[in-house]
Amino acid sequence: MIEFKNVSKTYPNGVKGLNNINLTIEKGEFVVIVGLSGAGKSTLLRSVNRLHEISEGEIVIDGKSITKANGAELRRIRRDIGMIFQSFNLVKRSSVLRNVLSGRVGYHSTLRTVLGLFPKEDIELALDALDRVNIIEKAYSRADELSGGQQQRVSIARALAQEAKIILADEPVASLDPLTTKQVMDDLQRINQDLGITTIVNLHFIDLAREYATRIIGLRAGEVVFDGPVEEATDEKFSEIYGRPIQADELLGEDL
Repeated sequence: MIEFKNVSKTYPNGVKGLNNINLTIEKGEFVVIVGLSGAGKSTLLRSVNRLHEISEGEIVIDGKSITKANGAELRRIRRDIGMIFQSFNLVKRSSVLRNVLSGRVGYHSTLRTVLGLFPKEDIELALDALDRVNIIEKAYSRADELSGGQQQRVSIARALAQEAKIILADEPVASLDPLTTKQVMDDLQRINQDLGITTIVNLHFIDLAREYATRIIGLRAGEVVFDGPVEEATDEKFSEIYGRPIQADELLGEDL
């Protein structure tokens, strides 16, 4: 369970990224966060693992405050949180397998991981993760030889090899074509359903949010303006989230 308690974020330039957020996300939920660019989606998502430090309030994960954690305790909490980026964040010159094995670095000493001395169990775990996202045949290819969709599936496999209990995906399909978008979102949904991994995804496209989410959170100007099951996310609600009528480019239409 993830709890946001009166969470606010003010940037050095005075811009308010988040304003008094109070949320509880239960284990196993598939939550999609929507809103205009600048609404606070990435700030909210990245505050969960402290890639962005909050200014006020507290974030608690499974009863432990990540806000107050430091040192070994912070590393242990972060080990349970996998992160998927829009830009994939892979080491392009390394093999796919080596990139997936980087999800295991939190379990070993720095020297061992730098030298690539991963035990057999870790390699088996990484190969199983690649198999789960249907890309095991690329295990020994270089990451830069893969398409964008394949690279994103490698990043999902990395989170699986990490044995993450929570997956945070920050606009994971923003740079992908519609067919590849569906493949990546299907992977995230299947992993959520099969393994019970809590999944929080920032998305721009409303149709995708409706198709994959069990719960939608709408942000506007750093505040929660909608929070409910996908069935309640009507066009009228989305218009309230966006502060205006929905535009065609905010839907995943066949012309996009």
